[in-house]
Amino acid sequence: MRKETYDISGLHCASCSSTVERVTRKLEGVVSSEVNLTTGKMTIEYEETILQPANIITEVERAGFGAELAREKRKDEIAQERESADEDLKRSRLQLIISSIFAIPLLYVSMEHMVPLKLPMPIFFDMHHNPLNFALLQLVLTIGILICGRKFYMVGFKALLSKNPNMDSLVAIGTGSAFIYSLVVTLRIPNDPSGAMNLYYETAAVVITLVMLGKYLESKSTGKTSEAIEKLMELAPDKAIIIDANGEREVDTASVQHGDIILVKPGSKIALDGEVIKGATSVDESMLTGESIPVERTIGDNVIGGSMNYNGAIQVKVKHTGSDTTLAKIIKLMEEAQGKKAPISKLADIIAGYFVPIVIVIAIVSAIIWAIAGEPITFVLKVFVSVLVIACPCALGLATPTAIMVGTGRGANMGILIKSGEALEITYKADTVVLDKTGTITQGKPRVTEIISNLYAKDELLGLAASCEVQSEHPLGQAIVNLAKEKELPLQETDYFNSITGKGIEAKLDDKHIYIGNMKLLSDIKVSIDEVAGQARDDEVGAGYRSLTNNNGTIRNYEDNGASSMFIVVNQELAGIINVADTIKDSSVEAIDNIKKSGIKVYMLTGDNAKTAKYIGDQVHVDEVISEVLPQDKVAAIAKLQQEGRKVIMVGDGINDAPALAQAEVGIAIGSGSDIALESSDIVLMKSDLQDVYRAIALSHATIRNIKQNLFWAFIFNSIGIPIAAGILHVFGGPLMNPIFAGMAMAFSSVLVVTNALRLKRVKLKD
Repeated sequence: MRKETYDISGLHCASCSSTVERVTRKLEGVVSSEVNLTTGKMTIEYEETILQPANIITEVERAGFGAELAREKRKDEIAQERESADEDLKRSRLQLIISSIFAIPLLYVSMEHMVPLKLPMPIFFDMHHNPLNFALLQLVLTIGILICGRKFYMVGFKALLSKNPNMDSLVAIGTGSAFIYSLVVTLRIPNDPSGAMNLYYETAAVVITLVMLGKYLESKSTGKTSEAIEKLMELAPDKAIIIDANGEREVDTASVQHGDIILVKPGSKIALDGEVIKGATSVDESMLTGESIPVERTIGDNVIGGSMNYNGAIQVKVKHTGSDTTLAKIIKLMEEAQGKKAPISKLADIIAGYFVPIVIVIAIVSAIIWAIAGEPITFVLKVFVSVLVIACPCALGLATPTAIMVGTGRGANMGILIKSGEALEITYKADTVVLDKTGTITQGKPRVTEIISNLYAKDELLGLAASCEVQSEHPLGQAIVNLAKEKELPLQETDYFNSITGKGIEAKLDDKHIYIGNMKLLSDIKVSIDEVAGQARDDEVGAGYRSLTNNNGTIRNYEDNGASSMFIVVNQELAGIINVADTIKDSSVEAIDNIKKSGIKVYMLTGDNAKTAKYIGDQVHVDEVISEVLPQDKVAAIAKLQQEGRKVIMVGDGINDAPALAQAEVGIAIGSGSDIALESSDIVLMKSDLQDVYRAIALSHATIRNIKQNLFWAFIFNSIGIPIAAGILHVFGGPLMNPIFAGMAMAFSSVLVVTNALRLKRVKLKD
């Protein structure tokens, strides 16, 4: 099976995209085909032993559209495309201005005799004195407008002849009929001057002008929906300073290789992903992670290409280049997300596929019925043109993709990467969130939570322990060292160091023989915690002391609460205890409370024993705890909830949780931009902040609500507009819709849908 993306040109409305989908799905070997009207891209999956790209392109071209395989484009190519799009928009604006210049006097001339007040009119063009000149002036002005709007006729009639009519076909047939009818009447004026009363040049011309206005406003608005991707693309700098045997030199970023050393000066952007090997600085990663506060980066830390270096020069060893960089993956993910449709759009797609042919039939049938009813040809023509023009399915086609584009773009700006419209919709429907404990609810790395000292002040005991543990690679030992470094405590060099597997370490420091480890180590060196009784000796160090008498029960409580107790023995005397634990993130409790307020049940999934799991679960207010689950059993835990009828969102770190993320209806990888996270999850959160899980859920609700609003207005507009245009009100003595108002309504509906989608950029997601 092969899955490819094609750039499709010539798309103008929902029926266009539906046509391309229909003709490609009929091809033998095609499994699925989706066309996004807003992005102009088709994603197709097919069996490559049966079908080749050339066959797909030929079939799309036969339907009246252009197609070429989408490829990864260079920054300069993207800039050229953007310039070309801007030029097209300027050209459309100029054509609209010219059409308006012609349309205003045309309306004045054609409507002058219908206005109660007497308007000034040169006698040479007066309808009563010179009916032929009156008609010819309108003809000339109309031709000028039709030339500006010739695209509607070229595309519309071509689509009609290829048996794939679209919105342009409706406009072309409707306005073309009005123009040809008026032209025939004009040719007959020398013999029948009364024909000047029945001209419809202004209908054809003004409708074309209004449709051009609608398409211009629509293009201008939809251009804003892709701003998120464009801003991400602009992050990557074109140049990088490389350091090699020849010194420093500036090169194109595209030429930098894996393993090269680049220099990043203060105030410049980091060109590519890599590891800091020299220097320290603070880095602004806000456009990539949504994190507004600059983060500190020093030797050994990873940095992301595209982020801004603030106040220190650093040297970075490049780890990823080209399409492997975090920025490139995010952009690709965003493009794919905006190209995929949400299930909610299927109804609109089905309707759009049959819409234009049905509308043409409705227009013809309505015209025939009114003609049989004895109405004059002018009345019949009004009905025919109005039905065709007002029924434009543009709003229907724009309803879903514009909202998804803006919604996913808004998420990207916050560091929430949503991989598809389907993920958005399923997140909206989810009723259960399962949170992995380690790295999701908690920090994911141990930290010192408490120091209990018997012989020394707290910082002195911490310094002794850190001096011994600095040679240890154990995470608990590193937690002690990290705290000592944070406090800037002086560390001494040991005279002797020995690691005791599974128990702790032994070290010698000046005249001190030190053991640091667990209860097993205490038992081996025959130091009993029950025999120790220490009291605070004075106010100066009182805060650093605590009684260790009868601590067995207390230690068990610490361990039940998820902490590990490390005993420090100095010269065979218990000097104190340092408790180390994986601490709860600051935002976890509030985030879980917010998720629960949304009506979603929250579970915590952990391998901890039941007591420890319950303690942490109570701390963070989850509804239920699933404990003692091995990594390989997480999938079964998710599957069990699904069997109970729950729609599950699984939140994990995206590495050891990958199978569970894939099993859930929606997998959210938190705090990881890794390949595994991108592959196995549906949503990637660039920050390790559980609040973003709530924000992702809130964004899904806002986006789906927006799509429903758009679809409602699009359906209601056509459902009400078509019968009125067909003359249903006139049957009961009401007015008949003028084609000009039909054109205005059609343009308004498309702009309304796009404008509503753009509101997502400003929708408030609770902090």
